[in-house]
Amino acid sequence: MVFTETFSLSTRGFCHIIDITGNVAKVADRSGVANGSVTAFCPGSTCSITTIEYEPGAVQDLARVIEEIVPSNVSYEHDRRWGDGNGFSHVRAALLKPSITVPLLKGKLALGTWQQIVFLDFDNRARNRDVIVQVVGE
Repeated sequence: MVFTETFSLSTRGFCHIIDITGNVAKVADRSGVANGSVTAFCPGSTCSITTIEYEPGAVQDLARVIEEIVPSNVSYEHDRRWGDGNGFSHVRAALLKPSITVPLLKGKLALGTWQQIVFLDFDNRARNRDVIVQVVGE
């Protein structure tokens, strides 16, 4: 069986990190699938989905390290070509990838005790974003 649903988010951009675990779990529940896998996907070129312990310190640390690895205040070729100033956001999203797949066991997401699914918006402005969740299994 394959079950697909989309939900929307409003983001602030600039490495806005949002816990979407509950949203993804609700889609998995509605799917009726007991065992399989759940994929959450951001269909944008400046966003990513991953896991982290979603607590203020870890979230701040992740945002700081992302800024150190791919700074927002340097010149990018993308900016020269398009003039939109968000070259850094495309590079960040490419490094962290647009989706994550999590096993679904007995109807529950197989996440660690301190592990949550997070959406990261790297763009240089607020946006409305969609997240596509697809559940595959039996």
